[in-house]
Amino acid sequence: MSSKKRSYPLWTSLPYAGEKNPPTISGGVEPEASHWKTYFIRHSRRYGFETLDGRAIRLAIKHPETIDWYKELKKVKKTLAHLTERQILIAKYWGDGPASKQWTPIADRLIDTYGVEAPRAARILGVLYSGMNDAFVVCWTLKYRWLVPRPNQLDQELATVICTPNHPSYPSGHATISGAAEVILSYFFPAERDKLHQLAEENAKSRLYAGVHYPVDNDEGLRLGRQIGGIVVDELRKDRVGGRSLDTPFTKYRDADIIPVNYEQAIPFDFNQKCNSLLLGDHKEKSESSSYVDWLELDWFK
Repeated sequence: MSSKKRSYPLWTSLPYAGEKNPPTISGGVEPEASHWKTYFIRHSRRYGFETLDGRAIRLAIKHPETIDWYKELKKVKKTLAHLTERQILIAKYWGDGPASKQWTPIADRLIDTYGVEAPRAARILGVLYSGMNDAFVVCWTLKYRWLVPRPNQLDQELATVICTPNHPSYPSGHATISGAAEVILSYFFPAERDKLHQLAEENAKSRLYAGVHYPVDNDEGLRLGRQIGGIVVDELRKDRVGGRSLDTPFTKYRDADIIPVNYEQAIPFDFNQKCNSLLLGDHKEKSESSSYVDWLELDWFK
């Protein structure tokens, strides 16, 4: 184990509130996602990640050693102590299913509202999901490299609104892929940029309302995701047909109905909401296996 002094305990060293044993790398969600194939960026042994033309990507995210995690925890506790019914609704809406779930009806409604024909609709969806894939790969690389603990690990009495995901906290996956989705969809539908920005911000903030992320997880996740989305857009602008740009963004505003009003799921599904971690109003204790891994250092971040 490295002798480097850390400013925070590892995700694998503390149990979630309500559980008996710490989480493990092998038992976590997709710990090998950092090795998955990417489409608009490339893995690089030298840089970590690089653009398709070989330029190093200095990831736009703070190193966790520069963050006061106990100060962040206080912000989480203050938020949970003053939750509104609307904030709880937002937390549950964006937290229902995988992080990409709510972006599916958003993209679909944009395509329908702007009368996008089938081939171009497929291109938009292909780019969106490929870009989110790349954002996830980067996000998961950092999560399992840095192993930042969840708020309910630093405070064993912290009850959350939704189940705490079984992977490290920093950065937020919801925030990262939302930042990427915002930038990518804004490229195709610039007239809807303001609403897409609002949706990305709300998705990120929902994780704080839920109690499963610190504010900095969401802020830095958005920044990182927007960086990846920008790299995707830079690649798209290189696509040309007959000397012309392949894409003609939809600039005439048609006011697409993409902002959730009552927060009902567009694609409802009865997800299993049972978990071992402590939920608001729930004081059950359950257990998992434990493990501990070495600290790993990265030097290719801003």
